This record gives sequence, C-alpha cells and structure tokens, in this order.
Amino acid sequence: MDCPLPKFDFDVITLGHGSGGLLTHRLLQSGVFDVFNNEFLNQQHDGAIFSLEGKLAMSTDSYVVSPIFFPGGNIGDLAVNGTVNDLAMCGADARYLTLSFIIEEGLPMQEFARILQTIKQASDQAAVQIITGDTKVVERGKGDKIFINTTGIGVVHPRAIIHHEAIRETDVIILSGAIAAHGIAIMSQREGLRFETDIISDTQPLKNIVLQMLDTFGEDIHFLRDATRGGVASVLNEVAGLTRLGFAMQQTDIPIAEAVEGACEMLGLDPLYVANEGLFVAIVNARIAPELLAMLRQNPASEQAAIVGTVSREHPGKVVMKSAIGGSRVVNFLTGEQLPRIC
Repeated sequence: MDCPLPKFDFDVITLGHGSGGLLTHRLLQSGVFDVFNNEFLNQQHDGAIFSLEGKLAMSTDSYVVSPIFFPGGNIGDLAVNGTVNDLAMCGADARYLTLSFIIEEGLPMQEFARILQTIKQASDQAAVQIITGDTKVVERGKGDKIFINTTGIGVVHPRAIIHHEAIRETDVIILSGAIAAHGIAIMSQREGLRFETDIISDTQPLKNIVLQMLDTFGEDIHFLRDATRGGVASVLNEVAGLTRLGFAMQQTDIPIAEAVEGACEMLGLDPLYVANEGLFVAIVNARIAPELLAMLRQNPASEQAAIVGTVSREHPGKVVMKSAIGGSRVVNFLTGEQLPRIC
C-alpha cells in the first residue's frame, strides 16, 4: 500500500526545526513518527532496544546525491536500498535501520515530505524497520538541501560464507543486471540531458534475491558486492588485488541498455566505471552457474543477469576484458572521479 504524503504546518525547513524545541517536536510528530510508526520508534527514546538471534552484520553509509530527485528515485529510497544491499552483500537479512537527516535551512517541506514517503515505501518493500534516528538543521549555504545517514543491522544467513578468500580459480563472474543506469540517470537530471528513451536509476533492494541464492546454493556463492561508486571495474579490481587471481571478462557478455550505452559514448564515459544502485557482482562456483543464472532471470530484480567472465591464474591481480572486436585490454582502477555525488 502506498504511504500517504505527510502534511506539515510549514512551507520550508527553518533553523528552528533543528533547535530541539517546539518546531522540532512538531516536525517529528507530524512527519517522522507518523510515517514510520512502529513499536520501537514509538518509544521516542534516545535509542532503540531490541533483540536478534544469530550472527549479525552491520553497515553504515551516508548519502549526499545531487540532485536529490532523479529519474527512478530520490535520496530517500537510495538511502534505504543502499544500506539494505550492503547487508545483503554480507549474506545478511536486513532487519533494522537507523535514519539520520542533515537538512539545509530552506528545504521545501513538500520535498521533505516526498522523501519521507519514499523512505517508508522503500523500507516496507525491503521488510526493514526504522527504529531510531536523528534530525539536524544547518544554515542556508552550509549543506546541499539534505544529507541522509543510515545504519543497518541484519541477521547473517546460516549458509553464507561470503569472502574474497573463498574465491577459487575456475569460478564464474555473474552480473545481476544491466550496468550504468543509475549514474547516467543522475547525470541526465543534473545536466538537463534528454535521450530518446527514458533512462531511470536501477535503485532497488537486493535482499530477497540474495537470500534465495543462499537458500539454494549456500557455500557455492563465494563473493558478492554491489557495484556502486566506481562501478563493476572497481569491484573486480579490488578483488583481484586481494586474491592475486586474474579476472577475465568478455565485453559482449556485459548487459547494458542501448540507451545507456549510447549516453556513455556521447558523454565520454566508460560504463564499467559508472555507478549502479540495484545490481551486484557475484563470484560463484562454476558448477552452479547455469542453474543460478536461470534462477536470477526468473526474478524481476535480476532478469537481465548474465555470466560475464571467469577467474583464473592468468594475469594475477589484474582485470582483463576482451573487446567486441577481439582485442584485449587491462581494466584498471578508476583514476579520479567520473561522476561526483551519485550516491
């Protein structure tokens, strides 16, 4: 069910909303507590008291994306999905989130209400509860509309042994979806670019598909990482450096939407380095790869999944890609920043 848009008594955020006084109280009561209504948050305590059984995983992240609204999402669902996905890459079922805002004076209340609404929808979709948080307001010119910090806690799947040390030569590299959509969606909004086909962010929760993978294949899932800042190339370079194994990819096997690929060419960007917010890199036992790929393609969250490469002893510590025309090149770490402020 869609969350109704919160209604506030004021048109814009003022410094008074961060004072801890009456305006702060009204902001929280009429917006945050009403929207995220649950047994933990309703205690209105300085923290949250809860119990979880089993091995736990925790992740924290801050979101400073510009612009805060973009095709396919906004900073609100980005914050929820990003932290839920970080936990999923640990093999964990995200259960609880903290939620902290740093808001610039002058942010329209209507925009804040839309962000709260989207956070609620994203947390419901990911089956995660927001149980504590914080709100601060900074002077005009000392922020950029709104920054969000989230910390997540989840329970690790009993069959999850996800670590770079589990990677073996002959393993297979799988991408769960088409690359580069998020970064190009941000760039198109930021620069006012228009393309023949709408390009939208791929922001989405990956928790359920990862848990299904672990239920079915367990220890044969050797490594998972969501390819956010720095894209797929950075993930594989990090792992190559840690394992001293070689990672070989085939360019023609990498899924990418035609419009996104065309936009990257127009903007002079390599899609391997462009940020994603709703796909992961999986390195798995080759024996299970065909069955895993078939399972992924049955899920809307990963229906464009593809096997894109292999792990071997060749080219230790390097990522090598065979191009569509038959040549090969080393894919190095990104030098500098391709797209600033994308998450």
